[in-house]
Amino acid sequence: MMAKTSVSFLTLILAGLLVTTVPQSSHTAFPVSDTFSSPTPDEGQDRRLHSLQAKYRSLAAQLSKLKPHQPYILVDTARNHLYVKRQDEIVLDAIASTGSGTILDKPGEGHDQWVFDTPRGEFFVQSKLTNPAWVKPDWAFIEEGLEVPKNPTDRVEQGVLGEYALGFGKGYFIHGTLYTRMLGKNVTHGCIRLNDGDLKSVYQFARVGTPIIIF
Repeated sequence: MMAKTSVSFLTLILAGLLVTTVPQSSHTAFPVSDTFSSPTPDEGQDRRLHSLQAKYRSLAAQLSKLKPHQPYILVDTARNHLYVKRQDEIVLDAIASTGSGTILDKPGEGHDQWVFDTPRGEFFVQSKLTNPAWVKPDWAFIEEGLEVPKNPTDRVEQGVLGEYALGFGKGYFIHGTLYTRMLGKNVTHGCIRLNDGDLKSVYQFARVGTPIIIF
């Protein structure tokens, strides 16, 4: 089952990413005047800047309280990076590949579709596998223009997921790839791909129950 999404946590992450681009003020204080007058453009800009910086400090404090106390995995689907973190310390920064966002129509008269996105939210490592086999879903055959097999054993494909896989629910995994040249791009059907070395490090680091935060 998919873990419940921590909306407040993700909102704070995104807000924090946005406000870190606010430039630092070149002024240390506001000019003092003996008369009341409309603020100059520089004064108005300083006030807005100080207001944004105060909001950032407040959000940063809230975010610090919401961070998992145990080590966790953080996945940035826009930049295609996977981080292993202990509080603010980055233990591993790995180039990844995440969902492409492409859409494939399901066969039949309905309008159902598969959308190949990596899910966003807060999840947990649910399983750890060595030498995993890929049990190909229906879309894998339809995408290739093949008939969906009736025999379940015809769905099993070895050697395409790398030496390790970490499941985090609803058929999604962190796993390896044969296409390392595609790392850093949004090309997957929703899973998170890593090169062999980074995958081994994540596998050794993670335990069942390790948080995975994807945004």
